[in-house]
Amino acid sequence: MTSLRDLPSVDRALADPRLTDLPRELALAAVRSALDRAREEILAGRDPGDPVELALAEATRARRPSLRRVINATGVIAHTNLGRAPLPAAALARVVDVGTGYSNLEFELEAGQRGSRQTHLEAILTRVTGAEAALVVNNGAAAVMLALAALAEGREVLVSRGELIEIGDGFRIPDVLERSGARLVEVGTTNRTRAADYTAAVGPQTALLLRVHQSNFRVVGFTEQPELAELAGVARDASLPLVDDLGSGVISPLGDEPTVGSSLAAGADLVCFSGDKLLGGPQAGIVVGRADLVERLRRHPLQRALRAGKLTLAALEGTLALYLDPPRARAEIPVLRMIDEPVEAVRARADVLAAATGGEVEETVARVGGGALPLAELGSFACAIEDDLAGPLRLGDPPVVGVIRDGRLLLDARTIAADEVELVIGAVAAARAAARR
Repeated sequence: MTSLRDLPSVDRALADPRLTDLPRELALAAVRSALDRAREEILAGRDPGDPVELALAEATRARRPSLRRVINATGVIAHTNLGRAPLPAAALARVVDVGTGYSNLEFELEAGQRGSRQTHLEAILTRVTGAEAALVVNNGAAAVMLALAALAEGREVLVSRGELIEIGDGFRIPDVLERSGARLVEVGTTNRTRAADYTAAVGPQTALLLRVHQSNFRVVGFTEQPELAELAGVARDASLPLVDDLGSGVISPLGDEPTVGSSLAAGADLVCFSGDKLLGGPQAGIVVGRADLVERLRRHPLQRALRAGKLTLAALEGTLALYLDPPRARAEIPVLRMIDEPVEAVRARADVLAAATGGEVEETVARVGGGALPLAELGSFACAIEDDLAGPLRLGDPPVVGVIRDGRLLLDARTIAADEVELVIGAVAAARAAARR
C-alpha cells in the first residue's frame, strides 16, 4: 500500500521521462493536481496508483476540449442541455466559409465603406416571413428584452396572467420586463383572459401589448384567450404596437405551433422568435415586423450589446436559405427531418443497434423539446441495454447520453442519426469493457 512518504516531490515527478515532452506549465499543473488527488486517495485508505500516470491522464484531460460533440440518444429532439438544434450541412458550410478568413461583416463592398451586420440577413428573413424588416440578436430572450427596452422603457406593458411563463434555467417573463425597464401590467386571470381585459387596462402610460406564446406548457379545461387578430384590433384601436413572442419560431407549418408569417398576417407589429429551436439553426434571437419599429430596436444602445457574431449570422443565413425551398428545408434541417421521419425508419435503426449490442428493441415515445409542442408525442423505438452503462457511455468518446427507465438504459433511435449508429455500437462495446475493468 502506497503511503504519503512514497509520493514523489513535484520536481522528481517532473523529471520523469514520461512527462518531459509536455509543455512545462501543463506538466507542472498536471503533477500538482495528480499529487493532490493521490494524497486524498491515500488518506481515504485507497491505493492511488502511479502518480506520473495520474499526471499524464490529467494532462490529457486538460488538453481535451470541454465543449464536445455528444450523441443524443434521449429521444428529445431539440434537447436544451445538449445544444438544441444540430446544424444542417448548409449552415456548417457557411460557418467554415466565413470563419476561415475575413468577411464583409460590417463593410459594404459596393460602396467601399463601413456597413451594418444587420443588413446581411434582413432580405432573406423578410422573404421567408413576409415581414417589412428584421433584426438578429444573440438569443430569443435578448430579442424580447430589446423590443421592450426600445419600445416601452419606463412605461407599461400589458400581458395576460396566463402568459407569465418561466422558460429554461428559471428565466421568467416578469424578469425580462423588469430588466428592460418596462413595467408589467397583468390582465385577465391565469386560465381566462379576454380582449376586453386588455382594453380596460390601457392607460396613458401603456406602451404596448405583449402576447407570449405558451411554448412549453398548455392550460386545458375552462380556458379562454383572445385570438391574435382580436388582440391586434385592441392594439390598433389604442394606437399601440402589439409584440408577439413566439418562442420557438416556426417558418413552415408544424403541428399546432403558430408560424411567424401567420402571426404577422394576424396583425402583430413585431414577432420575436429563436433561431435554435424549431427553426433548426444556431442560437439567435430574431425580430421581424414593421420597419419603423425594427429601426427603433436597431438604434437602441442595447442592440450593440446583444448583437450576434459573424459565425452565428453565417450559420443562420445557411439555415434560412433552405427555407426558400420548403421541401428541401424539411429534408435537410435535422430537427425537422427527425420530427418528420417515419417510425418504420426509426425502428430499423433500433433493430440494428439491438442486434449489434445484444440489447432489446423497445417501443417508446420521443419528444420535440426546446419548449415546443409540449403535448406532441412522436412514436419511436429504442435499444434497451443494462442501466449501469449510462455512466461509462457519458464518459466515452464520443459521449452517448440515453435515458434510464424501468431499470434499463434506453438509446432512442429517433435522435440517433444514421451515420451515428456505428459510433453508438462502438461506444457500447467500449463502455462494457470499461465497466469490466
